[in-house]
Amino acid sequence: MQSRTGDLQAEFQGPNLGYVLGLYESFKEDPESVDEETRRFFENWRPPEMNGAGTAPAGVSNGTSVSGVDVDKVIGAAKYIRSIRDFGHSAAQLDPLGSEPPGDPALDAEWHGITDEDLEKMPSSVVGGPITDRTENALEAVRELRRLYCGRTGYDFGHIAHLPQERFWLRDAVESERFSTPMNETMARWVLKRLTRVETFERFLHRTFLGQKRFSVEGNDIVVPMLDRLMRLASEAGTPEVVMGMAHRGRLNVLAHVLNKPYAKIFSEFQQPDRSEGKSMGGGSGEAWVGDVKYHLGIRNYHLKDEEATSQVLINLAPNPSHLEHVNPVALGMTRAAQEKRDKVGPPEQDFKAAFNVILHGDAAFIGEGVCAESLNLSRLPGYTTGGAIHIITNNQLGFTTEARDARSTTYASDLAKGYEIPVVHVNADDPEACMAAISMAFAYRERFHKDFMIDLIGYRRFGHNEGDEPAYTQPQMYEIIRNHPTVRELWAKTLEERGLIEPGEADRLVEEVYQRMTDIHKGEASDMETEEEVITDVPHTPLVEIPDTAVPAERLEKLNAALLERPEGFTPNSKLERMMQKNRGDLSQIDWAHAEALAFGSLIEEGTAVRLTGQDSQRGTFSHRHAVLHDEKTGEEYVPLQHVPDGKASFAVYNSPLSEIAVMGFEYGYSMNSSDSLLLWEAQYGDFANVGQPMIDQFIASGQAKWGQASELVMLLPHGYEGNGPEHSSARLERFLQLAAHENLRIANLTTAAQYFHILRAQAKLVDYQRPLIIMAPKSLLRHPMSASSLEDLSEGAFQLVLDDTKARERAEKVTRLILCSGKFYTELEGAEAREEAENVAIGRIELLYPFPEERVRELIGGYPNLEEVIWAQEEPKNMGAWFFMEPRLREILDGVPVLYVGKPARPSPAQGSGRFHKQEHARIVSEALFGELGDSQYFRPEVEPSFSDGMDSKGEEGSPDSIPEGKADEDSKGEGENGSNGQVERKKGKKSGVSS
Repeated sequence: MQSRTGDLQAEFQGPNLGYVLGLYESFKEDPESVDEETRRFFENWRPPEMNGAGTAPAGVSNGTSVSGVDVDKVIGAAKYIRSIRDFGHSAAQLDPLGSEPPGDPALDAEWHGITDEDLEKMPSSVVGGPITDRTENALEAVRELRRLYCGRTGYDFGHIAHLPQERFWLRDAVESERFSTPMNETMARWVLKRLTRVETFERFLHRTFLGQKRFSVEGNDIVVPMLDRLMRLASEAGTPEVVMGMAHRGRLNVLAHVLNKPYAKIFSEFQQPDRSEGKSMGGGSGEAWVGDVKYHLGIRNYHLKDEEATSQVLINLAPNPSHLEHVNPVALGMTRAAQEKRDKVGPPEQDFKAAFNVILHGDAAFIGEGVCAESLNLSRLPGYTTGGAIHIITNNQLGFTTEARDARSTTYASDLAKGYEIPVVHVNADDPEACMAAISMAFAYRERFHKDFMIDLIGYRRFGHNEGDEPAYTQPQMYEIIRNHPTVRELWAKTLEERGLIEPGEADRLVEEVYQRMTDIHKGEASDMETEEEVITDVPHTPLVEIPDTAVPAERLEKLNAALLERPEGFTPNSKLERMMQKNRGDLSQIDWAHAEALAFGSLIEEGTAVRLTGQDSQRGTFSHRHAVLHDEKTGEEYVPLQHVPDGKASFAVYNSPLSEIAVMGFEYGYSMNSSDSLLLWEAQYGDFANVGQPMIDQFIASGQAKWGQASELVMLLPHGYEGNGPEHSSARLERFLQLAAHENLRIANLTTAAQYFHILRAQAKLVDYQRPLIIMAPKSLLRHPMSASSLEDLSEGAFQLVLDDTKARERAEKVTRLILCSGKFYTELEGAEAREEAENVAIGRIELLYPFPEERVRELIGGYPNLEEVIWAQEEPKNMGAWFFMEPRLREILDGVPVLYVGKPARPSPAQGSGRFHKQEHARIVSEALFGELGDSQYFRPEVEPSFSDGMDSKGEEGSPDSIPEGKADEDSKGEGENGSNGQVERKKGKKSGVSS
């Protein structure tokens, strides 16, 4: 029905009144279920009154002319028709194995109080839509509806009810059969050829490499021709790149037949050659290159048409680990990077047609893995949208050995998508025509609405979870059916024979030809290697390079700073914030952390390096320090100074992320995979939030280079520091990143000054040919700490320093007998202690870059103090956390007999104390022990003994314990006595055993 008020009034005649009344009933239940104009009409309209017989009297009611009809029958017909459209999928024959669909009582006409005879008396206009033009009455129209909605495709659009434009488009697409016309001979034969290659490839691998895992696609074979069709549609639409994410099942077949990876290459991977030969990242022979199994590998290649002419569609298949579905946000990030132009000042320019994303899911994994919900939530957010992804669930109806009843609480594996207003089409994987129609509809919808689309491809798994698994142990009945069930190739070949499109025996001859070609390639008698265009290399680059020049001339920084403090005419920023920014950032003699960051970003933009920063509350900054986006206090209008750099040559983007870690972290990692012209930063609200993204850190960020040869320039800003606010938000788990560090796969820094932050950001951006993820233990209280502030000269003349010496102690180097090494915020507690001046025999050095370990610079630092008797590693983290276990063996090797000692907290299961008072006293004791303690047993060294305090407080919950002391003030504002120097008073302890031990 046309959604226009005039049309409504004109059609209030006879049976059409029932249709309008049906809409009115829906409006009363949910006003959002009808379009806006109809909603406005119904707000001022009342239906005609009915007489006792349930019919409307002839004449005029509410100014509308009606004829005498049984309105109850017409309303029943309207509800029946709507039920078919909304719930017809529940009666569709979706299972290739023949199980009965669940059905729905609303699909029975009698449920609505009507019969076929009643429908036959009504015109087809009761149904409405394209069906009206090809049917004589409502009964014919309803039968046509049931054919469309209850066949071998289930259209699940009921949750799109309040989106009328999309609902009407989807309904029209189904009922006009725009995408469902029977295949012509050319297309039908093409599908048969593709299915033949898919099936024969799997059988060849099964017989030739007996017992080896391949995670075959068999049972969902049609997904490969569907992807072929999708690439062809992308080519016709002028889309130059498609980014794919998928798990291991069917991956080899997709690599071979969608990305055209040569059979010879795949066969060679089954023969397991030695992948460790050649120069590695660490400079040795193969020590860093570990590779991955063949069904996890990624590839970039051009999709080829049947005639072997190169299509202009580059397919970028992301490599993936066995952490199912975790590749999804990575692929989304890769897509966003491909869509954006970053070569002009301002925000990036995004073009949805430049690339799109297709993701293949597993039925058990899609509904079971939380990363799927987090990834779907990104679909329409400004910082993450890609203009719609096409999702295909390759539905085996089984997860390993777990059946649906144990795997999900929903009817369909795809039901999660409904919560994000994504249309869903369920389709029988044994019906090639229905499957091709579904993929065509998905692409057209994405092109029209720039939103996600879900296809639930319901098939089966011909073998076990892997080819060595026996599925009959756990699903005997299902696998008895599967053993006797013909393949989709066999079914389609039979269909084409019946249609007279192929000769009897032609399909079998095609199988023999394909199998023979594969045999010849395997034996070396034929080759298909000439078409390979892989981009990912097996041997990673070596990152052992000099630190680049990162200083920026003072005049340029002054000009840039002035530009960042300008505001457009008519813009009224928050007055309090503006006064603070003009005062603090107008002074270049004391540059704090956020100020240095803004200057680093701005200078990179001037040089043509784009900057993208995302994270939770990153526009303002968790600690109200950044304010990268200003808000007009009168209009709410936003202004981003870094998007208006006068001499800028690249874009700047900063987005507040949703409350997600794993999906957003994966998205930014993926973005880095497809952009080499940007500085990319992901910021955690607090460093320990990265815990939630640990699979991304382990499986992609830390190991992607060694497994897949993929380098990333992603910067992770993880606020870290112990300030007396309890176990949460104190630690970014530095020790975990150090444990993952090997063969220069990461850069890990714990910095102490704003200038160091400025230089390391610029260095990271400049190391384009030697990209590595950079992990920064970002500050909290240090953001505004006087000791972390830097001067203009530090930025204009300095460079990043791997290690910082004690300049005052260097002047009395001959007197220094104790060297304290530390990193990060704890330096301010040591150097800022009231009694620091008395410790003339002590020097304090800072290790700014923990990994790669700066051995040469540490040797130089230690060598500068000729009379050292001991070197101490001091840290604020417990002994089993922080950097101690990483630093100790490296320092011991350098010192060659000089004791390497530890001062800090004992090992603990939790990162920090729950009491601010306990924290201050313990830190004061550690600082005192580090500066003045004497070698010997210490309660701080022995992990089985907790430290005691003079007021009787211990950590056992006894009198005076942390549990009985009120917590200190939170550190959100980065203020407070304990955050600007030492935590508690430090006293010199004479003649007392110290907190150090070898």
